Amino acid sequence: MSALTLASAPEDATALEAAEAHHARLAGELAGRVALLLTATGRDHVAAERLHAGLVAFCDRELLPHTAAKEAVLYPVARRLPDTRLLIEGLVGEDRCLAALVEALRDSGDLALAAAEARALQVLFEEHLAKENGLVLPLLAAAPDVPLPALLADVQERTAPSGAPTVAAPRTKAEDMTDDPTNQDGCGGCGCGARETGDPELDVRTVPHAVRHATVFRTLDTLPVDAALVLVASHDPLPLLAQLEERRPGVFATEYLERGPESWRLRFTHRAALGVVEVTS
Repeated sequence: MSALTLASAPEDATALEAAEAHHARLAGELAGRVALLLTATGRDHVAAERLHAGLVAFCDRELLPHTAAKEAVLYPVARRLPDTRLLIEGLVGEDRCLAALVEALRDSGDLALAAAEARALQVLFEEHLAKENGLVLPLLAAAPDVPLPALLADVQERTAPSGAPTVAAPRTKAEDMTDDPTNQDGCGGCGCGARETGDPELDVRTVPHAVRHATVFRTLDTLPVDAALVLVASHDPLPLLAQLEERRPGVFATEYLERGPESWRLRFTHRAALGVVEVTS
């Protein structure tokens, strides 16, 4: 069922679709960070520690403020709708579980345990968003007396950094190096070629299909200039490559490292300057 079918007004449909897109972005970045942490754990202790710290920072910066804002703004309104009390109480309980998982992740001194907690956080967060996308948001959009665009604007304002615009400014290279899930070497992705452990890998075969492309895009968005990421997929990701070129034209050079039949491996390198995308064998 489409958002237009569910919404009571066109502006509600637009707001609902924007909220779902934002949820996909959050879930995609979380899935990408967790996948990289799982890959690094047991293989590169230094890289895993950086990925662990970056994941906690992402949760503090985006995931937890987002859940808190929705609990403060959306849930009280949704609770007043018919037959929603138990649903909202369940979601509030899940918010508490998400916060507890982030705290456990923050305090974990064992990287293997941290990876397990990160995976549990990802699974619960995706299930949580599925309930909001499939139940809470459509109910709010269908209610004629609920100003859904205004409510979602309030959520966005509450989650934006104090004094900052609601649309985030582009991150600098220095900021990327500080909180970058792919920054695994001591050179900080400077392009000197001194990667002792090789490029990080993102295996999207373990990422739910609904957020797979969002996961790749959000992970590539954090990649510093001259750094590289290896993508592992179960098929040739031609549609993803086309979407990436449409979204970020000329930004990434792409090289095939393996072409099936069991898996496809591609290296994405963030170019220093825009140019024509190259896809090499």
